[in-house]
Amino acid sequence: MACVKLAAACGMSLLLGLPLPAHAAKDFGTWLQGVRTEAVGLGLDEETLDKALAGLKPIPRVIELDRRQPEFTLTFKQYLQRVVNARRVKIGKQKLAEHRQLLERIAKKYKVQPRFMVALWGIETDFGRITGGFPVIASLATLAYDGRRSKFFRKELIVALRIVDQGHITSDKMMGSWAGAMGQNQFMPSSFQAYAVDYDDDGHKDIWGTLPDVFASIANYLTKSGWRDDQTWGRPAMVPEGFDVKLIGRNLTKKLAEWQSLGVRQGDGADLPRRNLSASIISPQKNSLRPAFIAYHNYQVILRWNRSDYFAIAVGTLADRLRQ
Repeated sequence: MACVKLAAACGMSLLLGLPLPAHAAKDFGTWLQGVRTEAVGLGLDEETLDKALAGLKPIPRVIELDRRQPEFTLTFKQYLQRVVNARRVKIGKQKLAEHRQLLERIAKKYKVQPRFMVALWGIETDFGRITGGFPVIASLATLAYDGRRSKFFRKELIVALRIVDQGHITSDKMMGSWAGAMGQNQFMPSSFQAYAVDYDDDGHKDIWGTLPDVFASIANYLTKSGWRDDQTWGRPAMVPEGFDVKLIGRNLTKKLAEWQSLGVRQGDGADLPRRNLSASIISPQKNSLRPAFIAYHNYQVILRWNRSDYFAIAVGTLADRLRQ
C-alpha cells in the first residue's frame, strides 16, 4: 500500500482521519528537497537552509487545527466583551503611558496615533503575552505540503526562510501561530517582508522581542495601507426605525451630512460631526440594524490587516477606550 511508503503524509492523515495530501505521490523528504532547491535558486544561502530544514517533520496538530477550525459562533457583543474587556483596557492604558515617548516618536515619523498601535498590539497578542508556540518554518512546511492551500503556504515558507537568511532571527527562535503568524504583531512572513521595520537600527527587524521594532512595524503597516492620522476609525451610531438595510455595508459611502439627513446620529443621539468626511454604516451583527457604526476611511485600513468587521470595530473600540 502507498501508505507504507508515505509514512509522513499518510500516517498523519490516517491518525487524524483526514484526506491525503493532493500530492501524496511525494514523501515529505522528497518534497522538502524541492523546496530547498527552489530556495537555493532564489539566492538563499545553502548553509542557512541546511540548518533551518534539518530534521523538519510535519506537525499533525497544525493540520488538525487547519482542518477543524471551530465555527465562529460568538455574537458581536460576546466577542467585544472578550477582546475589549476591563483588564485589557487597564493594561493598555498602562502600556500607553509606559511607552509614551517611544510611541510619540514613532507616531511623528509614521503618522499613526499611538492608541491605535497599542490597540492592535493588545488585540493581536495581549500586548506580547501570547505570540504562539509553534515553530514557524515547520508549521508553514506542514501546511504547504498538505496541499489544501499549498501554493500560498509554500510562498510564505520561502519568505520565512529568506527572513532567517537575512539574519533577522534564527529558525529555532522563529515562533508563532500554527498558521505561521509571527511575533508580537502577528505578521505572516510576507507581511514581515513588506512592513517590518528595524526601528532601533541594530540590523534586525525583531518583532518578537524589540518593542521599538514592534510598534514601528505596526505603524508602517498602517501608513503604507493608507492611514490618515487626522481622522479616527469611526464611532457608534444610531439609525432610525425603518432605515433601509440596503444602505448598510462597507461598499457604500456617503458624506456625513447625507447620513445626518437620513436620520443617522451618533451613538448617544447627538448630531453627526460636521466635518465633510465620507463614511459607511456598518452593522456587524447579521440581520440586525443594532449595533451600528459610522466607519471612516481608517476603518477600511484596519480591514486590510484583518478582513473582519468584528476585529476592526474591536480595534477602534479599544483605541477609543485607551484615549478616555
